[in-house]
Amino acid sequence: MKRIAMYGLAVAFFGGMLAAPGSASAQSYNENTGCGLGNMLFKNIGQDSILFQILAVTTNSIVGNQTFGISSGTLGCSKPAKIVFNEKVHTFVAANMDELAKDMAMGQGETLDTLAELMAIPTEKKGEFYAALQTNFKTIYASEGVQAADVVDALAAAAPKS
Repeated sequence: MKRIAMYGLAVAFFGGMLAAPGSASAQSYNENTGCGLGNMLFKNIGQDSILFQILAVTTNSIVGNQTFGISSGTLGCSKPAKIVFNEKVHTFVAANMDELAKDMAMGQGETLDTLAELMAIPTEKKGEFYAALQTNFKTIYASEGVQAADVVDALAAAAPKS
């Protein structure tokens, strides 16, 4: 019990000493540690301290709770405004990034047909869907290094609403 009390005092003491001087903002800690249980447990140490960031990140890594916090909007996390829940779409886009980009640029093709099926686009809306993706191609594939998750988010935003 003495060790726990000593540890707590050491954390409080060194946490204050390790606080970064000057104008650290809440945004800088969010960029480093994000949200999650570690953020919630150690926030009284001072979010701009090195000790806080190390403890928060380590706790989040060990417990693995940030994904739950993000998807549920708990543990100090914000739930994303747009979430595509269809895992098949994520998997398909990740596996077919190049082919999908080519077909999307042309406004037709096998990968667009498959994507429309996975996204449950009604047959009568497929032409509108393909045209919308072709029109928004530069937004969906914003750079050469675009990630599949970004493409899926952009697809959800660009797809015509039913």
